[in-house]
Amino acid sequence: MQMAAHLEIPRTQWTGRQAAWRALEDHQRATRDRHLRTLFADDPERSERMTAEAAGVFLDYSKNRIDDETLRLLIDLAEQSGLRARIEAMFRGEKINVTEDRAVLHVALRAPKESSIVVDGKNVVPEVHAVLDKMAAFAHRIRSGQLKGHTGKRIHNVINIGIGGSDLGPVMAYEALKHYSDRAMTFRFVSNVDGTDFVEATRDLDPAETLFIVSSKTFTTLETMTNAHSARAWSLAGVGGEAKAVAKHFVAVSTNAEKVSEFGIDTANMFEFWDWVGGRYSMDSAIGLSTMIAIGPDHFRAMLEGFRVMDEHFRNEPFARNLPVLMGLLAVWYNDFFGAQTIAVLPYDQYLKRFPAYLQQLTMESNGKHVTLAGSPVDCQTGPIYWGEPGTNGQHSFYQLIHQGTRLIPCDFIAFGRPLNPLDRHHDMLLANVFAQTEALAFGKTVAEVKAEGTPDWLVPHRLFEGNRPSNILLLEALTPAALGKLVALYEHSVFTQGTIWQIDSFDQWGVELGKALAQRIIPQLESLTEPKLEHDSSTNALIRRYRKLKGSG
Repeated sequence: MQMAAHLEIPRTQWTGRQAAWRALEDHQRATRDRHLRTLFADDPERSERMTAEAAGVFLDYSKNRIDDETLRLLIDLAEQSGLRARIEAMFRGEKINVTEDRAVLHVALRAPKESSIVVDGKNVVPEVHAVLDKMAAFAHRIRSGQLKGHTGKRIHNVINIGIGGSDLGPVMAYEALKHYSDRAMTFRFVSNVDGTDFVEATRDLDPAETLFIVSSKTFTTLETMTNAHSARAWSLAGVGGEAKAVAKHFVAVSTNAEKVSEFGIDTANMFEFWDWVGGRYSMDSAIGLSTMIAIGPDHFRAMLEGFRVMDEHFRNEPFARNLPVLMGLLAVWYNDFFGAQTIAVLPYDQYLKRFPAYLQQLTMESNGKHVTLAGSPVDCQTGPIYWGEPGTNGQHSFYQLIHQGTRLIPCDFIAFGRPLNPLDRHHDMLLANVFAQTEALAFGKTVAEVKAEGTPDWLVPHRLFEGNRPSNILLLEALTPAALGKLVALYEHSVFTQGTIWQIDSFDQWGVELGKALAQRIIPQLESLTEPKLEHDSSTNALIRRYRKLKGSG
């Protein structure tokens, strides 16, 4: 397979990767029918040996369909794929996002102030901390009541307007860390261009007490700017109609000072981020301004510290004890060698109810690719589908399919030893369900066990649990800001590991562009007062005409 010269991937490495891949295929064929019941019975120390702990995150991966040889072969695949070199290249600020010729430096967003990460001859760390300091000062002014709206009322409501990473990160972080938020303030998030999203977010709010954070790098994103202009009209109508009021009720997270100024926002209240941060990796940048206002600068910096310690673990720890590497390799094992198409993420903490949705973008926008870094078609499956819901809710909906369905669905269970809201026996019951579900998935219930319960023969097949369903357990002390940072960084680097194995670019997202471009063509055709000339396919043309008729334009 021909590799692009500028990627500097040696032919010997590519050959080594292919050999490692074939060795895993042979190993899987030889071991695929072994049951977890047998693996545990034959290895009394398995549950102690197949764990890893770092930075306060404990990973039990013993309930996976692997043995020591599997791990050795997976780690060899990582080494032959150049994972260590690629990790170092990322941390050094090399332009590993090859299709956009960009560095990939979400790790710089949480780097210590004294560190140095150079991009195009410039240390970017001082810029990062300058923006963090600016965010902290602004957050303090809002939280303390110093910054008031146009009519002199204190700001009580903050609405973040963004989409994709500019929405999913902030809303996930707000929900996850709500325990630490200022409950005297209301936080809302608007992303969908469906007008209902904006109307419902603002229906019960006073414009004079509401601040909007408009997050768009270019300040041209269709959905974000459509919502921003509706917000502008709503805000001005509520505070007297003076255009100068915009500067008191809007701030921007952007790099386009000209567009920000045209909108009426004071560029002194424009918070910068950089093209070496992808949207889905940006929740700890200025995109997290709403998070910082909600939980305060100190908690936000604690979250950054959580990110940082996981970054350092990923960069420095041997692969055999490296949490993100182990999770990434296990994802590859099931996706490519067992044909598993999805991974369920099951947080047993209600505050993490938006975490699976956040991971959907992080994982699938990153690794939903069909060509290698060199532009050649991939020769394996990439990008499993990540999905999930918080426990115990999911147990009463889709767990039936995981336990007794025909599909193999590896699961990540996330739990915390200490509840943020102690309430009688609730947390013991919650954690009992975590442990019980992983036990049931792994070991199931045999025919003999079902019959021993007195089950009639005709009912036995229905009550049989095959087991051998793999899972990881991630156990942390409590859901603190630092813990959230660790969890997000853990999955970020697991995604990176998977993408490196597949030899794809995990940091571009060209797949989102075509539909957006076509929408820009169709919008004027829907809004035209006269019958437009349509040159789409027959289905799209018919749908446009039907919609125009429904809205009374046709």
